[in-house]
Amino acid sequence: MKVKADTGKFYEIDVDALVVSVFEGETAEEGILKEIDDRVGGTIASVIGSDEMRGKSGELVYIHNTGRMKARRLLLVGAGKREEFSFDTIRQVAGAAARFLRSKGVKSMAILRRSQLDLCRSAQSAVEGALIGLYEPDAYKTQDKEERHIEQLVLATVEGDSEELIRGVERGRILGQATNFARELINEPSNILTPTEMAERAKRMAERFGLEIDILDEAQMKELGMGALLGVSAGSDEPAKLIVLTYTPEDPGVSRSKETIALVGKGITFDSGGISLKPAEGMEKMKYDMAGGAAVIGAMQAIAQLKPEINVIGIVPAVENMPSGRAQNPGDVVRAMNGKTIEVINTDAEGRLILADAVSYARKLGATKIVDLATLTGACLIALGTVNIAVLGNDQQLVDDLIEAGKLCGEKMWQLPLDKEYREQIKSDIADIKNTGGRNAGTITGAYFIREFAEDTPWAHLDIAGTAWINESKPYISKGPAGVGVRTLVELVQTLARR
Repeated sequence: MKVKADTGKFYEIDVDALVVSVFEGETAEEGILKEIDDRVGGTIASVIGSDEMRGKSGELVYIHNTGRMKARRLLLVGAGKREEFSFDTIRQVAGAAARFLRSKGVKSMAILRRSQLDLCRSAQSAVEGALIGLYEPDAYKTQDKEERHIEQLVLATVEGDSEELIRGVERGRILGQATNFARELINEPSNILTPTEMAERAKRMAERFGLEIDILDEAQMKELGMGALLGVSAGSDEPAKLIVLTYTPEDPGVSRSKETIALVGKGITFDSGGISLKPAEGMEKMKYDMAGGAAVIGAMQAIAQLKPEINVIGIVPAVENMPSGRAQNPGDVVRAMNGKTIEVINTDAEGRLILADAVSYARKLGATKIVDLATLTGACLIALGTVNIAVLGNDQQLVDDLIEAGKLCGEKMWQLPLDKEYREQIKSDIADIKNTGGRNAGTITGAYFIREFAEDTPWAHLDIAGTAWINESKPYISKGPAGVGVRTLVELVQTLARR
């Protein structure tokens, strides 16, 4: 889909449909709504305030007679209360409008800016919302597949700096496409997206966008002493891969930041639970246990295009967790890259094992800050449901930066504690540490385990177990992979680059 900005007269935009937000309690007696209403012969005044359009979130009114406008249709979208209007509202309005208009066979659409929020970020949010809203997880359907496509999206404003509008549109395109790329990876079945294939797709992306890439095989990981990661891979016929993507500013000599931030994503391409086998019900969704890794790859795609002045490393340990005669057993002891020994109590607590070695490798590569994200614990879903990402860390500034980045991106986070008392739950009688602390505080002890390998490097952990998959379609987004974390990671990197 082509996206562009337009700062001309809204009624001269030649598209199939013009999208206009309507706030609760708003009338067509003044401002832009009155101007539009005059051009469509009073149609807006006749529907606003009726049961058809009260301005409540999710309401849609499709108008065919556009009178003195080049747009052939007009779509009114309820935006809720004006005082609650946010960048996330913009995303939802744009997503709902795009999905509705596609169902009507519309090929081109324009969204008219109506808020007083920052112009650049408003445009960015609208483009993100439309692109993310139009994604469908139907790649393997041969029947009943969505064949309609919106080919052009125009962001229009009646006032403002055209350069800011254009910049926001371009940023929105980059971030929306990166999020959808991550969603495509997450949606792939595990017989297609093996660790090898995940590495190959990361390689193709890196070559296209100018990133350095290094893919470590099992022999190289063994030489580095990555016993925790290789222990998880031992039961699978599919070899593990460690994907390392590197972004360096074009002129590092003038980079504002001397930091190197590492983004580390869990890449379990299928999680059977290993010898600690999961129940059969719902196991098909364990193809999305690599959502953290996909988010890192997607974020690196966007970072390569946005070019922040900071060094960034993306690390994805890509592994299958399978039961076999070669699989590690509960009670086994493995040695991680940093030398710590780990008693494996439960082979289904495998994500933290591969992250242990990936985080250690990030430190070896010179990371000064580390953020990992993973579909780590079912306990996170119990604690926070599908609304908030759990965030924990050993550096409060980094945690605060992540929470703020999430707010701007519409990805809510809730900080959980990491008091030293929780360390007691993962003490082992026979090794330095064990990989699970039991049912109590499962999200916290899982994070505490990873903290042991971040050591004194500023580090934060995002548990996306409850937010990585959407179980039911919404007006503005399809069910399936959410691509959560991509935009927040990019926002964080840009924040750190500006310091």
